[in-house]
Amino acid sequence: MAVKAVGWARSFPISEGVRAARQWTAAHLASLPWNASAADTVHSVLLCVSELVTNAHLHAFGTAHLVLTWDGRCLHVSVADSDPRLPRTRTPEGDANATSGRGLGIVTALADSLDVHACHGGKAITACFRPAGGPDPHSAEPCGD
Repeated sequence: MAVKAVGWARSFPISEGVRAARQWTAAHLASLPWNASAADTVHSVLLCVSELVTNAHLHAFGTAHLVLTWDGRCLHVSVADSDPRLPRTRTPEGDANATSGRGLGIVTALADSLDVHACHGGKAITACFRPAGGPDPHSAEPCGD
């Protein structure tokens, strides 16, 4: 059976905040066939959108460009911004009570795969998610390939 890919894109300036990105993402996730049966994946995607859009706003001091693509196997969540510095996983600043420094680690832990690359003078971070109850992950190539 052929699967038609679907996708959505929208820019979120700092003035709209992260909440708008989560709401927009949740509305599009609701249209996917696995949304009701994969609550853990939905929650992971929404948390990662929050982290990635927050990082774009904090580190690029500007608009976060969010793209969601469902290809029949993986949901690709990509956030691009204008900061050319590529992120790196780091230990939280200070101590265990620090309020920053965990974003990329959270995304890495929740996503099935993660890709960071330079593009258009900035960068894009793409996290891929395979929904539980979705296509058999052993019958397809890894996310991102």
